[in-house]
Amino acid sequence: MQLGERITVFHDWFHLLFVENNGMAFGMELGGDWGKILLTLFRLVAIVIIGRFLFQLEHAGSTRGARISVALVFSGALGNLIDCIFYGVAFNYAPLLQGKVVDMLYFPLFEGFFPSWFPIWGGEPFLFFSPVFNLADMAISTGVGLLLVFQKRYFPQHNQ
Repeated sequence: MQLGERITVFHDWFHLLFVENNGMAFGMELGGDWGKILLTLFRLVAIVIIGRFLFQLEHAGSTRGARISVALVFSGALGNLIDCIFYGVAFNYAPLLQGKVVDMLYFPLFEGFFPSWFPIWGGEPFLFFSPVFNLADMAISTGVGLLLVFQKRYFPQHNQ
């Protein structure tokens, strides 16, 4: 696929849309080459910390759900880090640590207009769920969501 190319998978609500994300969630950036390097190094440190936590969970007899949830966060973060480190080098557009993350999953579920009485955006068009993301982002979101919803079950000794 070429950058910006779109393939419709299911009608109008699921597309593969090839975009490159230069920053974090929703395309937020730290700015400049140094910001990109700092973001990549932050991701690396976060993965080491998450990996150590996962190792501790394994040896502390934690629940399977807790280990799976943290493993999802770890694997998603690792996947995005690999993109950041190597994608730019592999396609010859950026030096090591300054690549972009490839996002392709796009679910524009429905679009419409805000009612005219709605504050600030009244009468303007809106698109529900416009972010483009990848499988690594899904793993991170799923892992964090499971940890939040089931924290009392996953970590009962800390909820007394």
